[in-house]
Amino acid sequence: MSTLALNTYPSYKNSGIQWIGRYPTSWTLTRVKFESYVKARVGWHGLKSDDFTDGGPYLVTGTDFFGSRIDWANCHHCDDWRYDQDPYIQLREGDLLITKDGTIGKLALVEGLNGKATLNSGVFVVRPLRNRYTNRFYFWLLQSSAFNEFVNYRKTGSTIVHLYQETFVNFSYALPPLPEQTQIAKFLDYETAKIDALIAKQQQIIALLQEKRQAVISHAVTKGLNPAAPLRDSGVAWLGAVPAHWEVGRLKYFASTTNGFGFSSSDFQDEGIPFIRAGNIKKWSVTPPNIFLPEKIVARYDRLFLKEGEVIISMVGSDPKVKESAVGQVGIVPSTLSGSVPNQNVVIMREYSSRMKKRFLFHTLCSSAYRNHLDVFSHKLANQSIISSSLIVAASVCVPSLAEQDAILKHLEKQLPQFDKLVFKAEEAIDLLQERRTALISAAVTGKIDVRGWQSPLASHVRRTAHTMYC
Repeated sequence: MSTLALNTYPSYKNSGIQWIGRYPTSWTLTRVKFESYVKARVGWHGLKSDDFTDGGPYLVTGTDFFGSRIDWANCHHCDDWRYDQDPYIQLREGDLLITKDGTIGKLALVEGLNGKATLNSGVFVVRPLRNRYTNRFYFWLLQSSAFNEFVNYRKTGSTIVHLYQETFVNFSYALPPLPEQTQIAKFLDYETAKIDALIAKQQQIIALLQEKRQAVISHAVTKGLNPAAPLRDSGVAWLGAVPAHWEVGRLKYFASTTNGFGFSSSDFQDEGIPFIRAGNIKKWSVTPPNIFLPEKIVARYDRLFLKEGEVIISMVGSDPKVKESAVGQVGIVPSTLSGSVPNQNVVIMREYSSRMKKRFLFHTLCSSAYRNHLDVFSHKLANQSIISSSLIVAASVCVPSLAEQDAILKHLEKQLPQFDKLVFKAEEAIDLLQERRTALISAAVTGKIDVRGWQSPLASHVRRTAHTMYC
């Protein structure tokens, strides 16, 4: 990339601030509160789903951020009186928004505003107090490692769920002159777009590999390995034709369910019995939790203690289009989480029939055929998809002989690691690209590189083309 040839500034000062370090002598040290108007909706003025309307002013939340912009088409709306309730958060074209609750630090610029708009809880609007910075520069500044380091430095506990206004407005940074801000923003717009395009290509590769992986699983658990085997109609739309000698029946005849328990958040602690939630089940595995329960609380629920090799499945999920967080994520309990307990949104598949092996059940639950069952029978509640444990085991499944199950498992154990290896490489590439993106942003907005002489290759190409045409 062209950025590798960029120079540093001629001279620097030492800021004496951990997250700034040295900065160009032509820049000025300042804080958000000296330069910016920062406002958010008063907490008790927050709107709930019952307050949303089909028309009227837009009501913007962090979930409406789509890249660097607002997804106006899917925004909720509110009544005019809720818009008028707080003039300080009535949005203008060009405003910068930053989330302060939940996933803190998500950023968006207000562009394409075609009517009234206001904020719901959880988002700050940021505007220049004086004509000393551009919101486009701030957009990049607040994505830098300097800002992230500041937020981490100001954390008061092991986790942070709010970006408090008093914290945010005391963020110190080095401010370049306006012409340099514009140049930095142009430079980052161009260079990060190139990186984003490379990331998107890797994400496409991952999606294709995962589709192929699931297709291999689905074919194996619904059609078997013998292409010459006679088929018969299963009578189930998403199973289609299956080997004639296979058994087709409801999952409840081969496995039963044990639901987790909704322990009180007041019992949570930093060590003890690992507490597995639906979000810990992803990518066909179970990730270590960061929430634990005291043994004396859990001891009375001995039926919930998980064992190595058990299959668990989530009953809740977010957007079904996001496969990694959709309802019905499946995982096998690793040895490191033996003795952990699941919450009420996780189902343990137990009391296996001697006719179905655990690993074969696991792959059946990972198949696209079972995914179709979940998509049909799950329902939306608020922003989540939900399915009951009784519906989880109401699905029709194919069950070959134990000998065929063994053959299918050996086949999958040989095939699937190849896909997993390629996915891992693509994910590694994405991690490196994202690290490079963050480093580039941070270097530009803190003055570690000098982009004043940088020119967009696109602009250079236009000039060369114009010169050719008229000379």
